[in-house]
Amino acid sequence: MPRIPANNLSALGAKQLKKPGKYACGYGLYLLVAESPDSGAVTKRWYWRGTVHGERREISIGPFSERTLSDARELARDWRKAARSGKDPKLERDQDKARVLTFEQAARLCHEEAILPGLSNAKHANQWIGTLEKYAFTKIGNRPINKVVQEDVIRLLGPIWVSKHETATRTLQRIRRVFDWARPRGDCALGNQMNPADIPRDAFPNIPKSEQKHRAALPFEELPELMRRLNEMEAISAHALRFHILTASRPIETRGARWSEIDIQRRLWTIPAERMKGKKKGHIVPLSDAAIEVLEEVGGLSDQLVFPSISDPNKMMSDGTMNLLLVRLGIQRAKATVHGFRATFRIWAEEKTDFSHEVKEMALAHTIKNKAEAAYNRTALLDMRRALMVRWAEFVTSR
Repeated sequence: MPRIPANNLSALGAKQLKKPGKYACGYGLYLLVAESPDSGAVTKRWYWRGTVHGERREISIGPFSERTLSDARELARDWRKAARSGKDPKLERDQDKARVLTFEQAARLCHEEAILPGLSNAKHANQWIGTLEKYAFTKIGNRPINKVVQEDVIRLLGPIWVSKHETATRTLQRIRRVFDWARPRGDCALGNQMNPADIPRDAFPNIPKSEQKHRAALPFEELPELMRRLNEMEAISAHALRFHILTASRPIETRGARWSEIDIQRRLWTIPAERMKGKKKGHIVPLSDAAIEVLEEVGGLSDQLVFPSISDPNKMMSDGTMNLLLVRLGIQRAKATVHGFRATFRIWAEEKTDFSHEVKEMALAHTIKNKAEAAYNRTALLDMRRALMVRWAEFVTSR
């Protein structure tokens, strides 16, 4: 019997093949290239041909996209060896399929064995798996993990890549972590399969500049502990930072807050247009009980400014004061900045609430570009924004 060459087709050659036909790849492995008579689309599938119990057999391996040439050759080599020893490769294949974990099974094991031991907070641990439950398990959870491909991940994250960008990014990171954990496990059968979460950024829609987050933001799971520490401090910078976080305002708006802008009875902070970004329109911030409590604690420090400079009650607190406080608390700028707490709020609102996109954007004083939405009666959304800020306050003060 003539020796079957093991490398008579290269990986690049297999990828570029378009002419219909059967191409031998060694060890009984063949690549079947077919063309649809209707659309003209080219499809490729791997299959193995050999003798099993004295009979010629052809056994499907699967689509070309799911297995590299080297992986398919290795499998064909194993099947040929199994057939020569009296085993049935199809039975071996079916048993292997039965042993392969689904993506959800692998993710939950990864969570239990690799993630939980590194997290001391049960809430954080639940949020890690919760992201996958909501955005990944519904689409690819029941699929064998070795059958999940890059296109699957793009399809499940594409619809939320812009509208819920931070959530999509976290989900992508967690899917990547699952595959990295699963690679050495035999019950995942990944072999040399690429990590399907290693996706070029240009595979997803571009993020509008207004949605991009350039400043480091503290993970929202860590915020209640920070607020607990701030509550124990008497420094004016700590009070200012608490108020800044509770109102999701811009740092310059917090530092420049004036008592004349505060309506304690109506629980509103009205920031005039001249102090807003762009200086085109003012912004109304509903104040939670926790925000009112901060105002009561700093009352009397200045007749005009809510959070004045320590050296001069008639001057604003300096630009770096709150950021310096974070550093003193052991939080470096690479991890979080004062402005980044707005991003922390937005990520929390996206992942943990069901408020509409408009309510979340208006809470941050972002411009709503859609003219019909922008024309919507803003006061009608005030109650919803108040409810959102109450939920936020309950979360950040939960320690």
